[in-house]
Order: sequence, then C-alpha cells, then structure tokens
Amino acid sequence: MSAGTLARARRATAAALFLTLTGAGLAGCGEDAASSGTPAAEHTAANGDVYNYADVEFATEMIPHHADALVMVDMTQGRELSPEFARLTEDIREAQAPEIEMMADWLTAWGEEVPETSRDHVNSHMGHGDGMGDPDDMGDGMGMDADDLADLEDSSASMFESMWMRMMIEHHEGAIEMARTEQDEGVFPDAIDLAGSIETSQTAEIELMEQMLDR
Repeated sequence: MSAGTLARARRATAAALFLTLTGAGLAGCGEDAASSGTPAAEHTAANGDVYNYADVEFATEMIPHHADALVMVDMTQGRELSPEFARLTEDIREAQAPEIEMMADWLTAWGEEVPETSRDHVNSHMGHGDGMGDPDDMGDGMGMDADDLADLEDSSASMFESMWMRMMIEHHEGAIEMARTEQDEGVFPDAIDLAGSIETSQTAEIELMEQMLDR
C-alpha cells in the first residue's frame, strides 16, 4: 500500500471513530436529559403512570397547602358559627381531606417523598386527624404567618368569621395559581383533572365568601 493510500485510510478510520464517539456522546446526553428531572422530562412509574416534574411539584406543594386550609377549618371547632359559614367550612374539609390522600398516593406510586404538613408530622397520608396543627408550621403558600393565625384564634365571635374568610380567600388564590400551573405544564391526567376541579371549586368559594363579606 502506497504512503498516500495509507494516509487516506488512516484519515477515514479517524473520521469514522470521531463520528462513532460523537454519536455516543449525543445519545448519552439525551439519556441524561431525560432522567435529570427537568420539567419537560416524562417518567413512567411502576404502575404505569406517566408524569413529569410539574405533576410532582403540584402534588408536593398542594398537599401542605390543603393541610393548612384544614388547620383553619379545625380552628372553627367549638365556636358559634352562622349556618352558611359552617356549611362552607365543612365543604372545604370534605373536598380537601380526600384530595390530600389522593395526591399522597400519587407521590408514593411515583417513588417521591410525601411532604410533612401542619396537620401530620409523621410524613404519612394515613394520619390526618382532627386535631389542629401547630400554627408555627403553616406553610408560606398561605400568604400568612403564625401571628395572623394567633390573631384569628384570639378574635372575638363577631370578628372571627370575616377574618377567617379574608384569610381563606388569599389562601384559595394561591391554590388557584398552583392549579393553573399544573394545567399548563403537567402531563398526568388525574393531576390535571384535579387541578381543574380545584380552580373551579375554589373560585366559586371565593365568590361565595366575598358575597358573605359584603352582607
């Protein structure tokens, strides 16, 4: 083989090796992107659920947010309440307690951590009791702090309902924002459906509370 032919053969071999290594590198990058937990990456759980980062974030943030609302509902116990207000608080309890369990089940199936909440410090969705949680543990998503809750707890009978509703309206607005993000970015159908239901129901509850406050 002439020197020119040998040189051409070496160049061809080097080019082929470069393309092979480059292709492997690109493939490896694609696999890393799919498993890195980026918002767009979809994952399939052992039970067949297809979900993404937005679905995990929605459930992880909404569980403690719902639990904080239930703490506020707990604060109504033992008080003299108007019938309409009492119905509202029970509607919130009946809707949000099962939703917490549903979202916790999703996270468990996906191998994700179920967050602790203001009502449950054992990190288990099976133990959401009726006892009121510690106001100091309320999440930032409520748009209030422990002082707000202490003021609510100490408020007079004549002020309690109006103060409670103003705080819950702000809390609902946070949930609606989270629900809209899930509907825009999530891929898990049940989570998207729940987000739509939360947006619809809590928008209606905000309207009801605003009407009650105007009376």
